[in-house]
Amino acid sequence: MRHPYLHHLLLPAMVLWMSVAGVKAQEVHKLSPASLTGLTLTTARVEVHGTKEQTVYEGVSLGDLARKLGAPAGEAIRGAKLSIVVVVKAADGYQAVFALPELDPLFSKKVVLLADRRDGGPLSAKEGPYRLVVPDEARQARWVRQVISIELRTLP
Repeated sequence: MRHPYLHHLLLPAMVLWMSVAGVKAQEVHKLSPASLTGLTLTTARVEVHGTKEQTVYEGVSLGDLARKLGAPAGEAIRGAKLSIVVVVKAADGYQAVFALPELDPLFSKKVVLLADRRDGGPLSAKEGPYRLVVPDEARQARWVRQVISIELRTLP
């Protein structure tokens, strides 16, 4: 049985699952990369894991994407809404979790990038079609490759 507030959005090779109160059950939107054009393109220059080599990733802010899909933002993140988390899952089952305030500019200067390009070209099959990049973290443990789903959950 599906959650009563489940909301899915489909992208090529990526499913965004939403469980945010107020979203109609089983409402489906098909998105393409072109439908993300309303979001600001963001870049991040980072070191390649285990080297001193620099690389540039391009994509959209995970926070911007969450807000576009109905997540609360700014002053609206308070009380019970502070328990909303964003779960990012990879094709191999790897997953990382972010508290919603980590992704909101009113709470944090952290940039979490959902990248689809690296050094001016599409991501390799090993990384993409989407990859999470978290430039400010000392360890790259939440840099999820081959992202297949993003889910907003309210913790009990």
